[in-house]
Formats: sequence, C-alpha cells, structure tokens
Amino acid sequence: MTSLVYWLDMAGVVVFALSGVILACRSRMDPFGMLVLAAVTGIGGGTLRDLVLGVRPVFWVADPTYLWVILATVGLSIVGFHYIHRLSRVFLPVADAFGLALFTVIGAHKALQLEAPGVVAVLMGLLTGVAGGMVRDVLARRVPMVLREEVYATASIAGGIAYVGLGALGVPAGVAIGLALVVTLGLRLAAIYWGLALPVFAWVVIPPPAPLPAAVENESPEESDSRRQVDQPRVRPKVRVRMISPKQRRGRQNKDGSGR
Repeated sequence: MTSLVYWLDMAGVVVFALSGVILACRSRMDPFGMLVLAAVTGIGGGTLRDLVLGVRPVFWVADPTYLWVILATVGLSIVGFHYIHRLSRVFLPVADAFGLALFTVIGAHKALQLEAPGVVAVLMGLLTGVAGGMVRDVLARRVPMVLREEVYATASIAGGIAYVGLGALGVPAGVAIGLALVVTLGLRLAAIYWGLALPVFAWVVIPPPAPLPAAVENESPEESDSRRQVDQPRVRPKVRVRMISPKQRRGRQNKDGSGR
C-alpha cells in the first residue's frame, strides 16, 4: 500500500510539473522560469500540507527524488519543446485535473495516517491539490483556476470526502483510493467538457414599474400631467445582489460587454 501511494505521489508531481512547464511555455518564460513553475506546482501544495500538519522535514527534503523527478521533467520538456508548444489548450486543464485528483487523495491519505480528524483530512487533500496550482497561476499572472467559476475546488473536496468516507466504512485502502480518484477526476473533466460551473453573485438592476398610459379619454393634457406626477412618481432602478447561473452571467457579458 505504501508503495502504491508513493508512486501515485510521484505521478502527481510529474503531471503537475508538466502543467507548470506548459504554462511557462505559453507565458514565454526562459528555462529557469519553467523550472520554477514546475517546482512550485509539483511540490508547493505538499510542502504547505506538511508545514500545516507539523511534518518535519517536509517530504521532498526527506526524499530528494522528488526534486530529481522535477528536473527530469523540465529537461525532457526543453528537449521536446516544439512538441509541447503545439499541444492544444485543452491539454493544460486536463493535465491539471489528473494532478488535482492524485494530490487530493495523497493529501487526505497522509493526514489520516497522522491521525488527523476526517474534516482536516479533507482540507489537507484540498490544500495539496490546489495550492501549487494557485502559486503557479499567480507567478504566471493568471487568475488561479480555484478562484474562477469552474468546478475545481469542489471536485477536490468531493474526492476528499469520498476517500475519508470510504475509509470510515472499512473499504480497503486501494479501492478507496481508486474510487476517490474517479470522483475527483470525473467531476473535473465533466466541468471542462460541459463547462459546468457554480452560481456566482452579481449586481442585478431591477427596472422600475411600467409607466401608466399617457392620457385618459376626455382628459386634458394639463390634467394628464398632473395625474402622472401624483400617481406615477419618478422611480429609480434598484440594484440588488443576486445569485445567477454562469449561463445568465455570460448572457449579461455578451449584452453589455461588462464582467459585472
């Protein structure tokens, strides 16, 4: 079991490091920038997890193999730069989804090994899965995926809950890991393919009521103006904060060109 978790962790480091390399290529960074993005993506989340859980030394200090894996990934990527540069833009979020699923399960598993409560294990899975990608996106001057409308952190939380819940029910660890990976990866890939997203809060303008008829039969213009001033006072549009669906928000953006 320990060997399976170790190799899954290595696979997660490779996938996340590759996503960092791809983003560095698209951001026109030099080889050192590629190495930095690959490193913070591959080991950033696990480093924060170990610091929060009080693990000393952190995993990559105790086992420098992780660093060599990142160096090898960057080196091979530089050699095959032309092939990586031609990858479709869908490849980055898909690779990131695989890394998210692997690291979510690894983080939750390590927290449970340290006898942390279930809710802490779920949070450690989330931290391991999203922290490295957040730092990567910030360094590349992009809005982190976890802060967008897309189902990202939600998929990680669902996978962590699945792993912790299955473990509490006595399901074998290997089966629990596999099912948790399927849950996280399935939700994330479904969100990428179908554009699934959570509702967002937005400013909504509520127009005033429709005006009364301009005139009534046998009514003089003076009487009509007087009646409108009394019966139909000037009403300003109201602005309220409402929760709207992503589809409604996209419709508002297409209509007025604003992101509000």
